[in-house]
Amino acid sequence: MAKAIEITDSNFEEIMKSEQPILVDFWAEWCGPCKMIGPVVEELAGDYEGKAVIGKVDVDSNPAVAAQFGIRSIPTLLFFKGGQIVDKQVGAVPKSVLAQKLDAQI
Repeated sequence: MAKAIEITDSNFEEIMKSEQPILVDFWAEWCGPCKMIGPVVEELAGDYEGKAVIGKVDVDSNPAVAAQFGIRSIPTLLFFKGGQIVDKQVGAVPKSVLAQKLDAQI
């Protein structure tokens, strides 16, 4: 089963070159809602294997990427296509909401 990719300040640009839609989960270890949505993001990584790139950014370890997108509240999930933000979700939501947003980009 595919797992979400760990996205860091150093590999972010490389991942953004993907032709596939990309979902990035900005999270932190101390964030309660992040822990709720974490398993959902992992499930999506399996569901969308080969169709989309699913990754997670630990904002405490990778402040540059978080700052680049002005992430102030977590969890924040950004949807990218062609290197551009095409959708955004702040806060924990059901898996179906995230799947619908991903499907719109595929």
